[in-house]
Amino acid sequence: MLDFITNAIIWVLALYGLIEIIKTIYYICTCTKIESDGIYFIIAVKNQEEKIEGFMRSILFRILYGKEECIKNVIITDLGSNDKTKDIAKKLEEDYNFISLMDWKSCKDLIDNIDKK
Repeated sequence: MLDFITNAIIWVLALYGLIEIIKTIYYICTCTKIESDGIYFIIAVKNQEEKIEGFMRSILFRILYGKEECIKNVIITDLGSNDKTKDIAKKLEEDYNFISLMDWKSCKDLIDNIDKK
């Protein structure tokens, strides 16, 4: 009887792990591409090394744990910072797959080239 309970628990955990892997793969495939539809959150920054991380963490908290489920793309646009703003934004981009760091020209090109349906 103990073997049956142990095997049942192992199978339940294995199935749960498989479901989580499938969910993660689906999320990566559908949410990491910049698409022509959806809501983009574009943040333009310049020389804000003291404020950007706190601001972005508060925005990320609202997106991840709040009711802002429709925002899937956050673009941080650097306007030529002379301090560590760009480095902090790069770290946030590495930590969260829905954040993209761009310079102003790349962001403008992205906006100009979005397909209109």
